[in-house]
Amino acid sequence: MAHLKRTTVIVASAMVALTACAPAGYDGANSSAAEPVAVAAAEPTASAEPEASASPDAAADDKAPPSDVQLTDELVGKKLPRMGKVVTDQDGWVLYRFDKDSADPPQSNCVDKCAQVWPPALTDGNPQLQGVSDDKVGTVTRQDGTRQITIGGWPVYRYIGDKKPGQWKGQGVGGTWFVVDPNGKKNLTCLPTGTPKAVAPPASSDSGDSGGDSGYSY
Repeated sequence: MAHLKRTTVIVASAMVALTACAPAGYDGANSSAAEPVAVAAAEPTASAEPEASASPDAAADDKAPPSDVQLTDELVGKKLPRMGKVVTDQDGWVLYRFDKDSADPPQSNCVDKCAQVWPPALTDGNPQLQGVSDDKVGTVTRQDGTRQITIGGWPVYRYIGDKKPGQWKGQGVGGTWFVVDPNGKKNLTCLPTGTPKAVAPPASSDSGDSGGDSGYSY
């Protein structure tokens, strides 16, 4: 009987840990979402730092993104409950970095369908900064000539699997995608069990992709 009680307590504790580390709107039944297991230490909310412009590395380039491309006008360093330090865009979407990219020199290796799942944070000028040091922010020119924001040298991205601002369902996807912190380092809080797969690229008229969870590894 005592053994049964201990087992019940352990299972209940594990369920609490999962719930405590899950992002806002996390759906444990969604197989495309990372399943967090660690609980981040509670930290006081950081106060907003004065706005600043990006470093000279982000100076104007010859080619601006097409008019229909979403631009990142602001980077906000903040602390989210459970996850801790993150960087979001002006709309609150969490940004990520990719282990297959490089920071020295900066280079993005996420192109084509990968970039449809992980849209690069593009800029046509100097994004406003809040809670992110201007000496950490720069840009890298992508294969198509557009400029992508870098933090600590690492190109940064959004994830289409996040359905609302403040979610981090891209954490640990493919074992290569991680939430980025204001210094450009990987935030290794709330790592998933196993290796979650990315959602599929959006469906297009000339593609058979459904736009659902198809097990893409990037």
